[in-house]
Amino acid sequence: MKKIVVLGSNGQLGSCFRDIEFEFTDYELHFFSSKQINITDLVKVEQIFSKFKFNYCINCAAYTKVDLAEEDKDKAFKVNVEGIKNLVEVCNKFNVCLVSFSTDYVFDGKQKKPYTELCKPNPINYYGKTKYEGEKAILNSSYKFFIIRVSWLYSRNGNNFVNTIINLTKAKKEIGVVSDQYGTPTSAESLVYFILHIIKLDSKDYGLYHFSNRGIVSWYDLAKSIIKNLNLTTTIKPIGTNEFITKANRPNFSCLNLTKTENTFNFFIEDWEKELKKHLSNE
Repeated sequence: MKKIVVLGSNGQLGSCFRDIEFEFTDYELHFFSSKQINITDLVKVEQIFSKFKFNYCINCAAYTKVDLAEEDKDKAFKVNVEGIKNLVEVCNKFNVCLVSFSTDYVFDGKQKKPYTELCKPNPINYYGKTKYEGEKAILNSSYKFFIIRVSWLYSRNGNNFVNTIINLTKAKKEIGVVSDQYGTPTSAESLVYFILHIIKLDSKDYGLYHFSNRGIVSWYDLAKSIIKNLNLTTTIKPIGTNEFITKANRPNFSCLNLTKTENTFNFFIEDWEKELKKHLSNE
């Protein structure tokens, strides 16, 4: 029976692993929140790994506050870079396969077609820079790993665009949403099934991969789709990036090419609209 540790288990991605744990009785899943195990504490991480002898470490612990990262750079770097280095060291020591998550924000958004894994990162905000540094820490030192770049992640838990729009509809009749930034929403649930599919395959095709749902959409059209699926009357107003000032710059186009992922793992990736509809049907 494979022993799997999920770190950051109270976050929006980690909690999704908890939600479907009952479907995977062949695995022995261990969940630790960021409070229980702080990945920046090397001694604590090593103690837990020594005790349980894991086969896989799924790291959902991360600093993901894109705008706050511009001010709280030390904390963002400590979690997203130093924490990752700790996990690499411990996973190498105990022969554990590390599954870690990165972001479409490692790209600058100047490209007009979906980014492949071979495209050169050029992050334009500090959050993206720390995630890219975390990637390099794994690529340079780890020997059993999967780095999964993800875009526009959402789930029922945590702070994400889908939840933000739903909450705003309760207080506003009109919401302005950026219409000139394009990407692809990713259902956290679909990502969890993909990761567990890789583990089930016992795949040795280690490396860097892209995962999102299929398609390309703007934040504006995504918001309209949320409103439509929930039969709400809130008006969604298109605005430009220059009208919505944020502390961190965002790429105008950050869609991910999924070809390598699909070909390597023979995994069907669903369209973003179908995944969103399924997600909202349970609201």
